[in-house]
Amino acid sequence: MVTALLAPPTYTVDPWDPGYGVAADLEGRESGATLDLSAELPASSWRAVSADHGAALPSAVLFLDGVRRIDARVWVHGAAPQPVPAVAASLAAGLVRCDGTARIADVRIDRSLYTTAAPAPTLVTRHATYTVRPVPAAARRTAPEADAAPSGADVLSLAVQRRLAELEVDLATTHQSGASPDTLLVIDGPLRAHATHLTRAVGYVKTHHAAYLPPAQALVVAGMAAGQRSPVFAMSTSWRRHSWYLRLPGAPAAAPWSGIVRLECSADLPTPDAIALADLTARLLPPLASTPHKDSRAPQNLVPIGGLERHLRHRLGDAALLYRSLRAAAHT
Repeated sequence: MVTALLAPPTYTVDPWDPGYGVAADLEGRESGATLDLSAELPASSWRAVSADHGAALPSAVLFLDGVRRIDARVWVHGAAPQPVPAVAASLAAGLVRCDGTARIADVRIDRSLYTTAAPAPTLVTRHATYTVRPVPAAARRTAPEADAAPSGADVLSLAVQRRLAELEVDLATTHQSGASPDTLLVIDGPLRAHATHLTRAVGYVKTHHAAYLPPAQALVVAGMAAGQRSPVFAMSTSWRRHSWYLRLPGAPAAAPWSGIVRLECSADLPTPDAIALADLTARLLPPLASTPHKDSRAPQNLVPIGGLERHLRHRLGDAALLYRSLRAAAHT
């Protein structure tokens, strides 16, 4: 009997701050998405694609992101036989414009109270006013972000997330209406069905919670060099879109899917236009990758997005001050 000799195990430390989880959590998480892998290349001929450096660059790139914070958990009394839960939340959405220089183009702040109680009065505190946003019970069954119907406090959390998405889309729509036709909009996070009407817009997904690709195509993605992308493919879950993967520079090659992000654009775009967007992102985004000594989510958290997030969190205000104000307002 011959015993196979195994090499001693070695280790690779994931480059992300463990407080953010892991960038690629694909173990046992196969997706039920419907795929068309042959949108750009036949599935059997998949290979890493290098960017087309001959295409014209856009006159400007807009980076859109938003942050949210639960300021307090609240109980609404008198609207029902039993106290009804609510959350007071502060949201901020912002745009960074890059056109030779990078600057914050606009910021929107929203403070609201989310509850299933109806009616409920506006919550006025010394330092902020929280507008009531009723959450219908039907929200349990109409949550496009969730794979299963949410329950309990999850309904309120989803309502907060939906409001942040509305804030982001409204901000992007306002600025796109006055922008040059070639301006590219990069949305931090999935594009989602409600943002697919935005022209020349791509969703930028930093973390991977589902394995969308079959093993053969996933190996192509894992073997990509920095600056290369996968072929464009079509994907359908609760909504349809074009998608592709891109590897950013600066990540340790030994970590699984290190430095790889997924991008997506509207399925309404003709396939050649989606391929052109994929090439554009492969040229524009790798130089904007963050570095580990400046960002704990490097390289996926792009420099403009990281700077915008810090500014937006500052604009949310002092969490302890707002919490004390909410308690004082409730007491009086």
